[in-house]
Formats: sequence, C-alpha cells, structure tokens
Amino acid sequence: MSVKIRLQRHGKKGKPFYWIVAADARAKRDGRFLEKLGTYNPNTNPATVNLDVDGAVKWLQNGAQPTDTAKTILSYKGAMLKNHLVGGVRKGALTEEQAEEKFQAWLEEKAGKVASKEENVAKAKSEAKAKALEVEKAVNEARVAAAVEEVAPEVVEEATPEIVAEEAAPEVVEEAAPEVVTEETTPELVAEEAAPEVVEEAAPEVVAKETTPEEAAEEKKEESAE
Repeated sequence: MSVKIRLQRHGKKGKPFYWIVAADARAKRDGRFLEKLGTYNPNTNPATVNLDVDGAVKWLQNGAQPTDTAKTILSYKGAMLKNHLVGGVRKGALTEEQAEEKFQAWLEEKAGKVASKEENVAKAKSEAKAKALEVEKAVNEARVAAAVEEVAPEVVEEATPEIVAEEAAPEVVEEAAPEVVTEETTPELVAEEAAPEVVEEAAPEVVAKETTPEEAAEEKKEESAE
C-alpha cells in the first residue's frame, strides 16, 4: 500500500482550513486517512502551521510520498530537513547529537525569520491604518470646506439689501436736495423778479389818478393868459 502525505480540506466556503494527513494513495482527497499529522491555516499572515514533525518523519522514513503542497509545508516546519538528518545518522555520517544540534540551530534561525516577517506585517498594517486615517481626515476637511462655501453665498445674499440701501441713501439725498432748494427759493425769486414790472406798470396809472379836472382847468387858463 502506497501512502501519501497530503492536505484534507475543511473549513467554510471562501475560508479553507486544511488537515495534514497520511492517507492511502487510493483514498479520496477528503475521505478516510491513516493519521492526522497537523493543520494548515492559509487565512492568516503568515500562514499558521501546526505539525507533528516526528510523526511526519516516521511516515517519510517508511516511504510515504508528500504532495507538492504538503512537501512545502513539511519543509517550512523542518520535517524534510530532519528526515535528511535521520538518514545521515542511519548511514553513520552524523551522530544523533550532531543531527539534533543542527536541527535546533535551523529551528532558531527559522523562528527569527518568522518573527521578522510578523513584525514587518504588523508594521505594514499600522502604516496602512495611519494612511487610511489621513485619507479620512482629508475627506472630512474637504467636506467642511464645501459646507463653508455653501453657507458663504447665503450670508452675502442676506447682507446685499442692506449694502444696497446704504449705497442708495446718498443718491436720494442728492436728488432731493435741489428740489427742496427750488421750492424754498422760488417764491422769493419770483417776488424779486416781479416787483420792478409792477412798479413800472403802476406808475402811469397813479399819475393819471392824481390829476383832477380843476387842476386841468387852471392849467388851461394859465395857458390862455399867456
């Protein structure tokens, strides 16, 4: 019986979650399996992998063949390296202590890389959040500016009649002034202009009224005596 180490799909639609299993190569992908070796969650960044390294190495030593995806996950957790070291110990190229020392050194290096990646991811998230806040702040400021621009014309329109009244007031005074002066001065000017004419026309009439018939007869007598 050939055995494969592969992924068995679980989880919800759009959010897959996988089991890492050792199963008969002839079984369905999500069917029966021989042993569950761990889990793989690709929904996190970085992906979360839990693996029984010793159990995976045992199946590898017994001839189990991992699928491409499963092999990548086993390499990520160090199972493929440990399988190689165990093979070296079996051949006598390494002692168990040397193999374990190399494996622990690799684990420490890998942990440092994972921690660095997690730190970079967290930093990227914080920067993205800060940029989002800046964009939101800019949008809010733009909305406030637009609201102020909409209110400004209303204030100008309300103030315009008062300004027009203030500007129109001097014109009213200027136009009214000549009329008032004309009305006040017209009778006096008319009286002054009419007075000489009345005197000139009245003078002959007054002289004619003062000459009586008696005075006229005396004047005729005087003229005949001469």
